[in-house]
Amino acid sequence: MYTSWILTVIFSILAIVFLGRSLFDLGQNLTPLPHPRDDGQLVKTGIYGLVRHPMSGVVYLALAYASWQMSWVHLVGSIVLFVFFDAKSKKEEVWLIEKFSDYASYSNSVKKLIPWIY
Repeated sequence: MYTSWILTVIFSILAIVFLGRSLFDLGQNLTPLPHPRDDGQLVKTGIYGLVRHPMSGVVYLALAYASWQMSWVHLVGSIVLFVFFDAKSKKEEVWLIEKFSDYASYSNSVKKLIPWIY
């Protein structure tokens, strides 16, 4: 039971940090659409120095809920969310490569969804 609570707290903190910092770090570049703004700049600092797509914080939030509920069904839902955000980021990255000449080198040095792992 304590493991469940510890995982819930860890995943909740990760979700808050990823989602909160991404909103703050994007600043004027923030858009509800996956396509970058026409007048946008490439952000490589803050949370974007750890992951290219910090919306993966939604996955951490789902994992926190799965841990709290100790639910295999919610864990599977978290995995489905991860697959969704991975697929979404692939399309997004096509647009980012087209718009920003240095995006390819940035993507080689910063992981996509999970810091230092993936």
